[in-house]
Amino acid sequence: EKVNSLEESIKVLLNEELARKTTEFKNRLKNGESLNDILVEAFAVVREVARRTVGMRHFDVQIMGGVVLHEGKIAEMKTGEGKTLVATLPIYLNGLTGKGVHLVTVNDYLAKRDALWMGPIYRFLGLTVGVIQHESSFLVEWDEKEKFSVKLVPCKRREAYLADVTYGTNNEFGFDYLRDNMAVSLEQVVQRELNYAIVDEVDSILIDEARTPLIISGPSEKSTSIYYKCARIAKQLKRDVDFTADDKEKTVALTEEGVKKVEKMLSISNLYDSTNVELVSHIIQAIRALVHFKNEVDYIVKDGEVIIVDEFTGRLMYGRRYSDGLHQAIEAKENLKVRAESQTLATITFQNYFKMYKKLAGMTGTAKTEEQEFIEIYNLPVVVIPTNKPVIRKDYPDVIYATEKTKFKKIVEEIKDCYKRGQPVLVGTRSIEKSERISKMLKREGIPHQVLNAKYHEKEAEIIKKAGQKGMVTIATNMAGRGVDIVLGEGVKELGGLHIIGTERHESRRIDNQLRGRAGRQGDPGSSRFYLSLEDEILRLFGGNSIKRIMGMLKMDEETPLEHPMLTRAIENAQKKVEAYHFEIRKNLLEYDNVLNKHREVIYKERRKILEKANLRDEFLEFLEKMITDIVEVHLSKSLEELDYEGLSKSFAELTGILIKPDDLKKISRDDVLGVLLDVAKKRYEQKEEELRKLSKENESIRKQFGEDPMREIERYLLLRIIDSKWKDHLYAMDHLKEGIGLRAYGQQDPLIAYQIEGFELFQSMLHSIREDWIRFIFRVELKRSEPKENRAQRRARKHKKSKRRV
Repeated sequence: EKVNSLEESIKVLLNEELARKTTEFKNRLKNGESLNDILVEAFAVVREVARRTVGMRHFDVQIMGGVVLHEGKIAEMKTGEGKTLVATLPIYLNGLTGKGVHLVTVNDYLAKRDALWMGPIYRFLGLTVGVIQHESSFLVEWDEKEKFSVKLVPCKRREAYLADVTYGTNNEFGFDYLRDNMAVSLEQVVQRELNYAIVDEVDSILIDEARTPLIISGPSEKSTSIYYKCARIAKQLKRDVDFTADDKEKTVALTEEGVKKVEKMLSISNLYDSTNVELVSHIIQAIRALVHFKNEVDYIVKDGEVIIVDEFTGRLMYGRRYSDGLHQAIEAKENLKVRAESQTLATITFQNYFKMYKKLAGMTGTAKTEEQEFIEIYNLPVVVIPTNKPVIRKDYPDVIYATEKTKFKKIVEEIKDCYKRGQPVLVGTRSIEKSERISKMLKREGIPHQVLNAKYHEKEAEIIKKAGQKGMVTIATNMAGRGVDIVLGEGVKELGGLHIIGTERHESRRIDNQLRGRAGRQGDPGSSRFYLSLEDEILRLFGGNSIKRIMGMLKMDEETPLEHPMLTRAIENAQKKVEAYHFEIRKNLLEYDNVLNKHREVIYKERRKILEKANLRDEFLEFLEKMITDIVEVHLSKSLEELDYEGLSKSFAELTGILIKPDDLKKISRDDVLGVLLDVAKKRYEQKEEELRKLSKENESIRKQFGEDPMREIERYLLLRIIDSKWKDHLYAMDHLKEGIGLRAYGQQDPLIAYQIEGFELFQSMLHSIREDWIRFIFRVELKRSEPKENRAQRRARKHKKSKRRV
């Protein structure tokens, strides 16, 4: 009512005056007013601009929907009630903050279509609009050819995200978030902080797709051969000559001698070059696998797999894998098939991605049946918005046949009747295979029809638009063509509107309701009926004995359909069972992902800090001090019967590459050892810094790449690379922990709690190993003066000649 009361006064404003409202609103926000204070006027302005630019005026119920979305709730609006237009109200209002609004759709086609369709409203009001697609991104700009028409102009992805409003799919938003958290410089980051999202078809994205996590994986082909290669190298190295090993700590470190030997075997000049982070890790793990992990003691080989033996209980730990590539190293040592690292580089579930937005809202035609899940998982209440005109569609009761064969025969008969009358029919199926089966039967009967499977979204829209024309027969899988209205052709209302045939009940009542909702939009006539058979999957799997019992009572022949209230109830119950079952799966998935999510938050926050910070010197020295303190504590602890100077010398050398002989350490009083080692390490570090600065002064290409103080850039780059490498291994280890946790008999222990505890231990160990590797690499880093290009080319040519001669 408040919005309506402003309509007349806003209608008289000139275009320029209307457009200036945006500046006025932004100033009012700056001066301390809230979005709620300007909501009524902003909505009235959008309604008027929509009327002038795209020829559509928001109904009162659409204004209600806009308020619900602004409040961060789900608006359930029936198909054809204009959800696309509704979204413009809260998008404009929230877009005024300049913090970005994301409109999330189910496919690229809808993202593009909606941005172009509604774009004139935002552009008229001075808001910028971006569109992200699978491999491209655009800004929506005015098209001079025609008044109030817009076009897409290609732009950088980051620009599309910097726009006030960004349209895109759930997959693209999620993957961009993951890619941003793999960036090695701030320039590569495309998203801003996640502010406000409106999810279109919210049930499809937050419920149906919630069981599938987003995963970015790297190429895993290379990883298996490298394990065999490193296993061969490890077998040629001699203990105490090429590497040192600590049996208690199960650690190994290459000696200078060993490093040279490995470099020779691999034909590389510097093993500790920053590009070899993973290679060093593989070699160390191959040596550990050989020296510290024994078959029949630490693990057994069964059916071609390495299964860990719990050192405390002696039980086989099915599903558990050693992390950091150690498991693959053992597989290579035993000459088994190395199970390629699934190489997950980054992963997140939609549940956890969308929960990161400061404010989340959604719209769909069907959400009420899943309200409990929306509230429990996303804290999103569902508000049902009344339809603009009453729904007059007739939903006939289900008919049930004994066999699927009879069911399909009867469906084709009904399609034939409608076709003769000219009434359009939309047939919904659960699979492409069923669509094709009906299509074949219709061809035999000579009935022209169009088939729509969810493969081609653009083509889909064209087909579905025609589905309401006279005499049209359309067969579609359930999800095909969502978001596209079916408008009735001429003379179709008189024939009873669009008729919907469901060929079986879906696992979820919600999806059946979506199919029904394709007919009877905006007060149009329409009808729907579901055909079922006792051979349908849902009745077979979840119908249980109640349906069989009813069938026994009714004793019908194959051709006679069954209609009985008890049957309809039994089917609804079967659906409720499936819904509850899937809800439990999704909840369980989320509980497990929440454990990983805490780890992810820490790592991604840390990465972001590293990207934003110009100087990591203090952090490095802090870690160095902590690590050296730990080493001294382990080897010279007062609780030890005998002080282990040998071990201390070895560990210090492994960490820093600086060898101090045990006898020299003994000469220092126990209390002073830590101070001495810290001094030696810091001096070496400062020396390294100075060498690099000098090199940068003398060499222009190094200066261009790393600046005047190269150590800063190298520290940052190496730390990011090491974090990414270790995080990838951590995801792998957590994945296997999750797989095996249910199989292991934990006595009375809850597997989720066991997962949390063991996951935390893996996480702590990963953090420790990140710091350790960072220190190791920094102490061994070298920058080579780059030689002139022709020299390199000549050398390559020489090599090429040699290899030809060898052949």
